[in-house]
Amino acid sequence: MTQHILKEILAFRDARGWGKAHTPRNLASSIIIEAAELLENYQWGESYANEENVKEEIADILIYTYMLANHLNLDIDTIIREKLEKNAIKYPLP
Repeated sequence: MTQHILKEILAFRDARGWGKAHTPRNLASSIIIEAAELLENYQWGESYANEENVKEEIADILIYTYMLANHLNLDIDTIIREKLEKNAIKYPLP
């Protein structure tokens, strides 16, 4: 699934000629900007969040994250599994 959606993301980007602007620094900055926009939904409490906007901001964060991982030649499934393994050691079950 990851590779399929990544191909769609890259095709969308490439069709618009945006690839040159998507440097690691720009992509990392975009992730932070979109995360701030996600947080803005909860600025005044969870009851104020706009569900549709929350979904869109999460999607934006994931799109930029997928592109950054691809640019750095990182496999998202692998790095998530590796992090979960580290977390299991750091936070063992009681």
